Amino acid sequence: MQKVVAIVGPTAVGKTSLAIEIAKKLDGEIVSGDSMQIYKEVAIGTAKASREEQAEVKHYLVDAHSVFEDFSVKNFVDEARSAIGEIAGKGKLAIIAGGTGFYVNALLNDMQLGDKEEEAASVDPEWEDFLAANGPQALWEELNKKDPEAAKKIPVANSRRSLRALSVISRTGGLFSKQQAEIKPRYDYLIIGLNSDREAIYQRINQRVDLMMEAGLLEEARFVYEHRAGEHQVLQAIGYKEFFPYFAGEASLEACVTALKTASRRYAKRQLTYFRNKLPVEWYDPLTDPNCANRIAVRIEEWMEEWMKEEK
Repeated sequence: MQKVVAIVGPTAVGKTSLAIEIAKKLDGEIVSGDSMQIYKEVAIGTAKASREEQAEVKHYLVDAHSVFEDFSVKNFVDEARSAIGEIAGKGKLAIIAGGTGFYVNALLNDMQLGDKEEEAASVDPEWEDFLAANGPQALWEELNKKDPEAAKKIPVANSRRSLRALSVISRTGGLFSKQQAEIKPRYDYLIIGLNSDREAIYQRINQRVDLMMEAGLLEEARFVYEHRAGEHQVLQAIGYKEFFPYFAGEASLEACVTALKTASRRYAKRQLTYFRNKLPVEWYDPLTDPNCANRIAVRIEEWMEEWMKEEK
């Protein structure tokens, strides 16, 4: 099974710089695990590696598509798998670096994914009718009756996930939670997580937003705002929609910058919750441990050596 390293963690913790350092130490190449870095037209708000950094280590799935193209998680997995195969073909280590938890999980594990049309078709019309007639709470209660374990992990407000879970139960006669637990790994992977004191992360987020503003984030957000009529995925990205009230003359720039900092802090919390609950992560603190990169490199080398012994 192909060996893959993933470097994950909350926004602004330093995943990109550490991934580059590890790639240089261990002869690796990087596949972006971020759902928005794929888009060419947006660079500042998506915190891509700089041109100079990308010149140091080859990056995949960065600037590969236009914001005007549909790009689903299934597309991401297909292209990332191709990139990992290309990296392996060179005898190099594939390093996934990014904070979009579901995308990283879908790549590392063999989850059943479809494009938007397939996903819509995967929902039973009877449950859609039930939702329309009775609302999200009643839908969730039906799921809770049939599969309490699945219901525990799905918020009442997330009707789309409740619909999918109930549809799977109706079609298979089995529990949705049981099927989710049986997802098999696609790769032999080691997941390195970066995290630190919450206040330290929040301070870095605030500083990053200020630096993004100096670098021209407002103009990038204006571009997204001007193309908001289409159903483009980038419209959902934190870093752009927070400025829409400013462009509409409904809020001050200062208020929108504050809103962006708040949204980014909340996103960091959600990222950590996902990684802690969904994936087996080994955690390190790059902000307080000056030897963090070296310790991670040693851990990866040990992991690779264990695999080589097993292969023999």
